[in-house]
Amino acid sequence: MGQNFRSIIAWQKADDLVVEVYAITKKCFPREELFALTQQMRRAAVSVAANIAEGSAKRTMAEFRTYLDHSIGSLNEVEYYIHLGQRLGYIDAMTAKKLFDLEAEAAKTLTGFIDSIERQINAGRKLNKLPAASR
Repeated sequence: MGQNFRSIIAWQKADDLVVEVYAITKKCFPREELFALTQQMRRAAVSVAANIAEGSAKRTMAEFRTYLDHSIGSLNEVEYYIHLGQRLGYIDAMTAKKLFDLEAEAAKTLTGFIDSIERQINAGRKLNKLPAASR
């Protein structure tokens, strides 16, 4: 059984981002984007939290680290979709700022968590057990 991913602060921040992305795309994006930009943006946001959750169940720290890298890539996608949504006029500057701020907070927290995992890998830790600070 994997670690309790719900206790990982980076996952909590990513989960908050997902909820906000769903709310804003539902409220602000046009219906004709439902199977295009809306779906892409939602999938990327979900992927951030899902990769943290999935990675937390992996046996080794190196495997977990790989999933965290995927999360960073998905966060970059979300950042681009926010930008695109604003350029297309689907979201206003204030809404975009709110999303950018949530994305930046998730990225900062996730990057710090990755740095912590990387230090543990470099120290020779092989098995994936969450550090006490993340529980």
